[in-house]
Amino acid sequence: MAEFNTMRAAAGTRSAAIDAGLRAHMNKVYGTMSVGMLITFAAAWALAGLAVTDVPTAYQIGADKYLTSLGVALYASPLKWVVMFAPLVFVFAFSAMINRMSAATAQTVFYAFAAVMGVSISSIFLVFTGYSIIQVFLITAIAFAGLSIWGYTTKKDISAWGSFLIMGVFGLIAASLVNLFWPMPGLALAISILGVLIFAGLTAYDTQNIKNTYLQHAHSGDTEWLGKAAIMGALNLYLDFINMFMFLLQLLGNRE
Repeated sequence: MAEFNTMRAAAGTRSAAIDAGLRAHMNKVYGTMSVGMLITFAAAWALAGLAVTDVPTAYQIGADKYLTSLGVALYASPLKWVVMFAPLVFVFAFSAMINRMSAATAQTVFYAFAAVMGVSISSIFLVFTGYSIIQVFLITAIAFAGLSIWGYTTKKDISAWGSFLIMGVFGLIAASLVNLFWPMPGLALAISILGVLIFAGLTAYDTQNIKNTYLQHAHSGDTEWLGKAAIMGALNLYLDFINMFMFLLQLLGNRE
């Protein structure tokens, strides 16, 4: 009996240690993601401020709004394609190379990616009113929090969602490219609605996957691997938030 009680106490101690480790892991994921979000929106806001002037120039974009030479280069020259697709190339390269990085390097690269994303989406401050950007951001934050909490706490296994949702993401990319070069009536609206739904599903799926990945490797004691897993988890949730925000902004944002 004494031996049984000792084994049960040891099992309880291990379980408590895993729970504490999981909480610390999720805190790191959300903390890293939040810093990335701050970098993105700070970079976007600062760049948009440098790109616009009220001094008349050759490139007018609204009442008493003109692009500076920097704005013309970023938004009205062939460089705009580099700015537009840079985050996509960056994230694929980052995902492919993270196993060869240290956790500290991976975190630094993630923050650099967040800054590049800020440059890419900075045009939202030229297109949409500041009030609507803040409003949609808050709506996205509330929706994201609810979906992520559900993904973390649900007993339902939603791992089967992954392949379906990823296929949906590639479909969105293809449809967006088609609409970019050959605009069709109603296609942009359909893309935005599907985008919100797909990234809402990915928010719940990625949260549960981050949790399960930690639980599967918690006994390994490989703190370096777990550190990189937290960075990848932060990257996935960051992308879910950014994409859901951008699609909601297309649906709900008020244009300048």
